[in-house]
Parts: sequence; structure tokens; C-alpha cells
Amino acid sequence: MASDNDDPKGRSVPRGRMSRFGQFGRLAGGVAGGMVAEGARRLANGERPAVRDMMLTPGNVSRVADRLSHLRGAAMKLGQMISMDSGDMLPPELTEIMARLRQNAHRMPPQQLQKVLAEQWGKDWRKRFAHFGATPIAAASIGQVHRAMPPDGRDLAIKVQYPGVRESIDADVDNVAALLKISNLLPRELDIGPLLTEAKKQLHEEADYVREGKYLTRFRTLLAGSPEYVIPVLDEEFTTDQVLAMSFVEGKAIETLEDAPQETRDTVMSLLFQLVLREIFEFGVIQSDPNFANYRYQPDTGKLVLLDFGATRQVDANIAKAYHRLILSAFDGDRDAVRKEALAAGFVGEIAVTKHRARIDSMIDIILGELNRPGLFDFSDRRFVAALGEKGMDIAADKAAWHIPPTDLLFIQRKISGMALLAARLKAKIDVRAIVSAHLDVDLSTEGAS
Repeated sequence: MASDNDDPKGRSVPRGRMSRFGQFGRLAGGVAGGMVAEGARRLANGERPAVRDMMLTPGNVSRVADRLSHLRGAAMKLGQMISMDSGDMLPPELTEIMARLRQNAHRMPPQQLQKVLAEQWGKDWRKRFAHFGATPIAAASIGQVHRAMPPDGRDLAIKVQYPGVRESIDADVDNVAALLKISNLLPRELDIGPLLTEAKKQLHEEADYVREGKYLTRFRTLLAGSPEYVIPVLDEEFTTDQVLAMSFVEGKAIETLEDAPQETRDTVMSLLFQLVLREIFEFGVIQSDPNFANYRYQPDTGKLVLLDFGATRQVDANIAKAYHRLILSAFDGDRDAVRKEALAAGFVGEIAVTKHRARIDSMIDIILGELNRPGLFDFSDRRFVAALGEKGMDIAADKAAWHIPPTDLLFIQRKISGMALLAARLKAKIDVRAIVSAHLDVDLSTEGAS
């Protein structure tokens, strides 16, 4: 039987609280050692290095990404959650860590997998299958997926949760947050307490596979009349709170569409943006995780496969109304109305608007100019993002203006931003105004815009 050392991608998940705490201790020790070495090197060269420069060396970035990837669970998930669009807004060192966490996912070695499934299904669980693929077909932050077939011929995808994930969520979130603050990647004065509380809540929900199974079934019902979307069928026989079983659905990674014809890329992204609008304004429930791995494409049918409903959350009616008002104001080109609605919804804080009105208005003007440009919206043209980031950093330099939006708003916006990032990657060109018009049941024709 293979050991952890036999397979560099197969590493046992630290299960106990003390074991996981020890991993963070090793990480802190390694980072500290790297800082000392980097500080000595710079001093020898006659430099006076800042703490941030010593902290964010390539070696330390690699240590952080590798250790969080090894821990999996909330430690890895929180890192992934920080920003789907990190490449434009976050420091390059943090961007690199986030990219590695999205790409790297170690899997459980066979002996650990055997132990987990024996706990969930009983020690003779293998007798319930004609075939169970030992090698996972996917591995992520909270669990890994295996393909299996019971004697009756059902083709199943079995998602197995990493051991100890649920018990370690709160401590992992606190440890990662402390690590980010120690490294100066997050401002010390910024109160992220409410966000951490919400992150813990969502991660506990994501670790409840019975809950996810219910949302899987709910979305199948909600989209029953939309054949362009394909959702697996929940298999209740093999589903537990830590094992999720569903029908296996063929599909290619959504990123493979980068080389597809322009029309295909545009159609796929139109379907995804339509889905987001339906989630917010029609369903009142949204799958808030924009991870690209949650979406696959069937070239032979042209359909989208939707996976992973663990991050599904209710959409507060007031938040939906706020988005409705904000969107209408934006497409109407009304800067004052956009500022007013952004403040009311909590996108920006009162202090920022009062002290930095000119910069905020300039940012709004940039966004309105892009949204109301005639023709299709070209997501590959992201020059305006750099301009927004520059003005945003000017505001962020004022610590009194720091502001964290309401968590419900953050999670929905995270989904929207993630879809925009995917559209940029696929270089999609979409008639955003027409899509919004259809789903908000309003006339947003270019002729009607001011």
C-alpha cells in the first residue's frame, strides 16, 4: 500500500486539533527562519529591509502555500475565498499564494481514505460496490471525489470529506487570519471579526454534505425547465454528512474553452451570467462559490454542468432590492444615484464618501463609461480595472476610510466577480445590457440610456 512518501500528491490530512495547530507552528517557524535569512542577506548588502520585505520572500510564499495546501479544509478554503479576482487588487505575493491554493490539492493516501469510508459506511463498505476508483478524479480544499459503481450499474461520483475538517474549522480560520495579519498582508486596524464569523458559518455549512445534497436537489428543481444546464442527481443511499454521492456527469473543465470559438465562449458566459441573475432576483438562493472547478462544459451537447452546492446561501430580499436599484442607476448613467445606492447597500462607507468624494466619483465614472459603451462588453479588455485599483489604493491609504461591506453582500459580489474573472479568461464578449434587461424586466436599450 502506498505511503505519503510514495506519492507527492498523497499526503495525510492532519486530523486532530493539536496536530493541525502544530502544522501552523511549523509554518510560523519556517517563515520566521526565512525572515532571519533574508534580513541577514539584505543587511550584508548594505540594505535596511522592512519587515514586509523579509516576510514576503519567494521561499516564505512557497512555505505558506504548501502548508495550507497540506492542511486542506478551512485553512486552504479561506485562502481560496480571499479573492477570486486577486490578480488585480491584492499584493502580488498574496496573489501567488492564492493561485497555488487554487491549483494544488493533495489527496488522502489510500489507508486514510479506507479509514474514513469505514467510519461512514462500515468496515465492509467495498462489498457494496462492483468498482470503486482508488485514485480520486478531483481533489479540493474540503474533500476529494472518486468514481464508483454499485452492482446495479449506477455510475456515481463520491465526494469524501477530509478527516478532521469539520472539527478544525474555527481554529483554522483564526490561525489563517492571524497569519495574514502577522505578515502585514491585512491591515491591523481593519476589523475582520464579522467576516471571520461569517466565513466560519459558511465553512461549517459547506462541510455538511446532507445540506449540500438538499441544495443539489433544489437546484435541479429550480432549473428543471432549463435544459441548457445539467445538474447531477443526488444518490441518497451512499450520502452521509461527510460523504456526498451523486450521479457522475461527463464534462470538460470550463477553462478548456479558452481555445473554443468566440461564439461558444460568449454563449457559455451568457448562460452563467443569466444564472447569477436568476439566483439573485428569481430563486432567492445563490451558489456563492465561483471556483472554476464548479463548472464544466459538454462539447457534444453545448450544455453547462453545475457542480458543488456546498456554498449555497439564501439571498436577503433587501440585498436583492439594493442590487436592483444599483444596476438600474448604473445603466442609466446616473453617477449620483449610483453613489447613493452603493452607500445605502454598504459597498462603501460614509467616511470614504465624505472624505474622498472626488475619487469615488471618478471610480464610478470609469465603471459607468465601461457599462454604457455601445456594443458588446469585452471582458478581455481590463484596462479599466487597473485604473480602479489605483484610485482605490489612494482611498485605502486613509485608514479611517477602511470599510468591510455586509457579509451577505460580500458573498454575492464574490460570485459576480468570479464570473467576471472567468469571462475575462475566456475573452468573452456579451451584451450585458440585454441580459440584465431580460432578467430585471426593464428596458435598458442603448437608446434609453442617458
